[in-house]
Amino acid sequence: MKSPGHRPAKGLLATLRKQWAPLLGTTVVIVAALVGFGSTLANTSSPEAPPKVNAALTVTAAAAQRASWSATLDAQGSIAPWQEASIGAQVAGLRLAGVFANVGDVVKRGQLLARFDAQMLRADEAQLQASLVQAEASAAQADANRHRALLLKGSGGISEQEILQYVTQADTARAQVGVARAQLEAKQLQLHYADILAPDDGEISARSATLGAVANSGEELFRLIRRSQLEWRGELTAMQLSRIQKGQRIALSLPDGSAAMARVRQTAPMLDTSSRLGLVYADIEPGSTARAGMYAGGRIVLTQSNALVVAAAAVVIRDGRSYVFKLQDGATGSRVVQQAVTVGRRQGNDVEILQGLAEGDRVAVQGAGFLDDGDVVRVTPTVRPVATLSQASA
Repeated sequence: MKSPGHRPAKGLLATLRKQWAPLLGTTVVIVAALVGFGSTLANTSSPEAPPKVNAALTVTAAAAQRASWSATLDAQGSIAPWQEASIGAQVAGLRLAGVFANVGDVVKRGQLLARFDAQMLRADEAQLQASLVQAEASAAQADANRHRALLLKGSGGISEQEILQYVTQADTARAQVGVARAQLEAKQLQLHYADILAPDDGEISARSATLGAVANSGEELFRLIRRSQLEWRGELTAMQLSRIQKGQRIALSLPDGSAAMARVRQTAPMLDTSSRLGLVYADIEPGSTARAGMYAGGRIVLTQSNALVVAAAAVVIRDGRSYVFKLQDGATGSRVVQQAVTVGRRQGNDVEILQGLAEGDRVAVQGAGFLDDGDVVRVTPTVRPVATLSQASA
C-alpha cells in the first residue's frame, strides 16, 4: 500500500524537469561551440619553434697551421771568458806610482794601466851609459896598442910575448864594451817594464794593483778578458755531441730573464770521466747582458722541419691527457667537441700537434679551459695568430 506522500513527490520532479530542460539544452550547445572553436584555433596556429640554445662562453678561435720549426737540443752550461790575460809586474822592488785602470774598464792594446816609480832605474841607466862610454874608450886605446905592436912585429923592437899581450888586451876591452852595452840594454828594458801596458784589446776583469805598493816580480796586477769575448760551455752527452756541428746557432736563456745568441766554435775532444759529459764551446754574440760566471740554459738549433701548430692556450690537460676543443659551426651557434691530441715540441706561445688534428681545424683558444664536450660558444676574432715560418725563424 503506497504512502500518502509518494504521489506529490513524483509530481514535483516532473515539474522541475519541465522548467529546467530548455536552460540545460542551451548550456550544452554553448559548451560544444566553445570546444569546437578551440579545436579550430589549435588546428590553424603555426607549429611551435624549437627552443633557442644560449652560448655557454665567449672564446677566441684559431686554425691549426703548418710552420717550419727547428729541431733543437736543450743543455745547460756556464759562461766564461774566451781567453784571459794575466798582467803582472816584471820588475821587483819598485813602488806603484800610478794606477789608471779599474775593473770593468774597456781598454785598447798598448794602453797604460799602471806605472812604477822608475827614478832608481833612471839613475842606474845613467851610470851604465857612463860605463859604456868608458869601456868604449878603453877598447879604442887597446885596439890602437894592438895595432902598433903588430907593426913592430919582426923588427926585433918588441917581443912576441908583448905583442900577444897587446892583442889580448884589445880583445878584452872589446868584450868589456859588449858587457857594458848589455847591462845598459837590460836596465832600459826594466825602464820599459815600469809602465804596465795592456797586451790586447779587452775588458779588465780583476785588479790587485794598489797605489804605493811595492810589487814582486811576477806578481799579478790585472786580469784582462781578451777582446771582451765570452763563450758558453754547454754540457752535452755523447749522443748529443754527435749532432753538433760548427756554426750552429744557440739561443741562451740568461738568469736575469734576458736572452743571448751564440754560435758553436768547437766541441771538446774528450768527455769528462766522472760525469760522462762533453763540452761545446760557443762564442756569445756582443750586445747581450751575459757575464762571466753565469750559468745559462741553451737551445741548440739543429735542422728545420714542418710542424702542425696551435696556440699553447688551446691545449687543456685533464686526467693526464691533452685535449683541444674543435669548433663545429651550426645554425644555432658554434658547438665544441673535445678532441684528444698528442703534443710535441713547444716554441714560444705555440705547441706542435702530432696527432688528433688536421691543418685548418679551428679550435677554441682563450677560454678553452672552461669548456666541456658539446658546449655552445660565441666566437670572437682571434687576438694573436699562430706563429708562421718567418716568426718561427726570427
